Amino acid sequence: MRRAAVLLGVLLTLLAAAPATAAGYRYWSFWEGAGTGGWTYATQGPSQLRPDDGAVVGFRFAVSQDAAAEAAKPRAAADFAAVCGGTAAVEGRKRIALVLDFGVPADAPQGETPPRDTPRTACAQVPPAASAAEALAEVAKPLRYDDAALLCAISGYPARGCGDQVAATAPTAGADDVRAAEPEPSGGPSLGLLAGIAAVAAVAAAATLTARKRRP
Repeated sequence: MRRAAVLLGVLLTLLAAAPATAAGYRYWSFWEGAGTGGWTYATQGPSQLRPDDGAVVGFRFAVSQDAAAEAAKPRAAADFAAVCGGTAAVEGRKRIALVLDFGVPADAPQGETPPRDTPRTACAQVPPAASAAEALAEVAKPLRYDDAALLCAISGYPARGCGDQVAATAPTAGADDVRAAEPEPSGGPSLGLLAGIAAVAAVAAAATLTARKRRP
C-alpha cells in the first residue's frame, strides 16, 4: 500500500506540473537593419528611434510568443542601396529605407488577409531629426495607434485589433514562414505526459491489487 501511495503522489505531481501552452500576441514588431543585411530587434520604439541618414528599419506583422527571441523578422534584406539607391540625396533631409512585411495568412486576424505585395519597401526622405515613426508616416499611411501609442496598423492593416493575445502557434521557421496548418491547442498537458501519467496510474493500481492479495 505504501508503494501505491508513493506512486499516486508521483501521479499527482505530474498533473500539477503539466504546463499550459504559452499564448502568443499578434502585433507589428520593429527592427533595425544590421550591417550584413540582416535584422536586429529594435530596443527603442519607432517614435523614440531617430535613424541616421542611410539607415534601414523594418516592420513585421506576425504572431509571436516572445517579443525578441521568437519574433518573426522581415523577409526582405535590410539593404539601403536596394531601397533608396534611386532616390537622390537632398541637402537638409535624410533618407531612411523601410521594409514593411505584412506577414502570412496564418497570422492574419479572422476575416482579414495580408496584402499580396508583401514585403514592401519604400524610401522616406525626412528632416534630420525625424523619428522612424515619422519616416513610416511618410510612406505607409494610414497608420493606426492605440491609446498607449502602440502601433496597431500600417497602411490600414489590420483593420482592427492591436497586440491581441491569441492561441499559441509554432514560431516562424525561416524565410518562407513554414508553420503548422492549425494552431496548437492552448493549455493542458501534452500527449506524451498523458501517456506517462497513464503508465504511473497502471503501476499504482497493480501495486494496490498485489498488496490486497497478500493480506491474510
